[in-house]
Amino acid sequence: MKIVVAKTAGFCMGVRRAVDMVLDASNLSSDPIYTYGPLIHNPQVLAMLEEKKIFRIDKIPEKGIGVVLIRAHGVPPEDEKALKDAGFTVINATCPRVVRVQVIINKYAKKGYSTIIIGDEKHPEVIGLLGYAEGKGHTVTTMAQLCALPGFENAVVVAQTTQDTAFYDEIKAWCKINAPHYQIFDTICGSTERRQTEIRELAKVNDAVIVVGGKQSGNTKRLAQIASGTGKPAVHIEDVSQMNYDKLSSAKSIVITAGASTPNWIINDAYAQIQSNLHRQHPVKTFLFLIRDFLLKTNIMAAAGAGFLTYACSMLQGISKDLKHALIAMLYVLSMQILNNLFTIKSDKYNHPQRALFYKKNRMYLCVLAVLSGAAGLYLSFITGVVSFFILLVMTLLGLSYNIKIIPLISKKGQIARIKDIPGSKTVLITIAWGTVTCLLPAVANQSDLLSVAVVFLFAVGLVFARTAFFDILAIQGDRITGKETLPILLGEKASFTIIQYVLIADMCIILLTYFTDLLVNNAFLLAFIPFIMLLLIKFFKKNSLISSVHREFVIEFSFLAAGLLASVIYV
Repeated sequence: MKIVVAKTAGFCMGVRRAVDMVLDASNLSSDPIYTYGPLIHNPQVLAMLEEKKIFRIDKIPEKGIGVVLIRAHGVPPEDEKALKDAGFTVINATCPRVVRVQVIINKYAKKGYSTIIIGDEKHPEVIGLLGYAEGKGHTVTTMAQLCALPGFENAVVVAQTTQDTAFYDEIKAWCKINAPHYQIFDTICGSTERRQTEIRELAKVNDAVIVVGGKQSGNTKRLAQIASGTGKPAVHIEDVSQMNYDKLSSAKSIVITAGASTPNWIINDAYAQIQSNLHRQHPVKTFLFLIRDFLLKTNIMAAAGAGFLTYACSMLQGISKDLKHALIAMLYVLSMQILNNLFTIKSDKYNHPQRALFYKKNRMYLCVLAVLSGAAGLYLSFITGVVSFFILLVMTLLGLSYNIKIIPLISKKGQIARIKDIPGSKTVLITIAWGTVTCLLPAVANQSDLLSVAVVFLFAVGLVFARTAFFDILAIQGDRITGKETLPILLGEKASFTIIQYVLIADMCIILLTYFTDLLVNNAFLLAFIPFIMLLLIKFFKKNSLISSVHREFVIEFSFLAAGLLASVIYV
């Protein structure tokens, strides 16, 4: 069974902007936060906002206190004024694409034009647009309604930004023949158009379509209608619990798409569970996926990667077959990763729903595993040397304090904070920690040359930084929801991808330049292949959303295993 995820599935720019604005307001302000009406049409997102004490108001009170965000669909101008008059601080989260339509309608209404809006009369966006028409607005949902309208001396024609592009083309064609003096504007959002075009194309070459998103979402319902109109079996679900697999029993390939208001965590969870259910027909695949998921959920994969990277770093410094420090690194990373995941179940609910569930069910066993692995790592470092033990002890204490309020830092809300609340600290500290255990500990124990240690340390932290920052990009929605300020949230996804690429290129150059020196062992330059492959993979993953986040994580983690394997082959 082949499962394809549409490239355009998930949040559009306007929805992402509105969600980011309300979350930023909640994370930075101590005032009550409200949305005027539902921020977007997705029940899971609305439930998440309520969990964060962000409630909606449907009627404007005479007096109010706090911050009110205007939803992505926009509102009539009189409603925005009434909110301000009531005493609220108003943040306008209207989608810029919708604002453009509002401006067009308002401009021509002031000139006396009538407005014809092609859209759903009861949809919040259309209600908001009508408020700019100065009482001369008309809504049209069918061709018959358009024909029934009186002929206007001057009229402007616009579409709801999520309208069906094929239907609007019919409207424009009719107007050009029957009312050529009407001013017609292409106001359907480019994201909507691409989403609809993609699902028409994908439905042609696949056997069934699953549309994920709110049942009240206009653009999601239209996607489901378009999918059904292709003649292929189509299922519209709000989340994977509503899935009816009987409709897909004969399908050999399935497309998953999602509306503009569907968050990534719902899409990822739907993909994972649908894949798991459908692959039960293939026991071998099911077994392999279970192993993959177990290695990732338990962080054994990450720990193994740390061990293999340590082995590679040791070989680069001329420390042959240093398995003891590889094991120390594995135990340390396993302990810290498990403890961190135990503390971040709240954000994992959005970033990794299956992992969050796994940690809730197995909390006690995982706690024991974390303690035992951490203790074993400290013991091994102790018998290796006092300096190694002291360094690892400090790293362990810092790791333990990361999620605990023991250091009197002050957050933006004036509360006592933790190290994790320092903006960007996660990416930086994980990078330093991995660099220390994978490179510095073996170097200290073996008294390696300072310059070669510096080169190998830069190589190791470059790989780890790229890995951690990339995973932070994948988790950006869940991290923003829970108030984390990771590097991608601070800098943006685009800038973060650029930095990752430059870091990996620098990593390659550092290792390749050693070919002309005697700093590292012979053939060390061959390990430049690892950052090169990571660079290609991350660039590929950036452009191709058809690969699930679990697959991406597994492949990136495996590149660290590849570093150790390559080193073992080179230096046999």
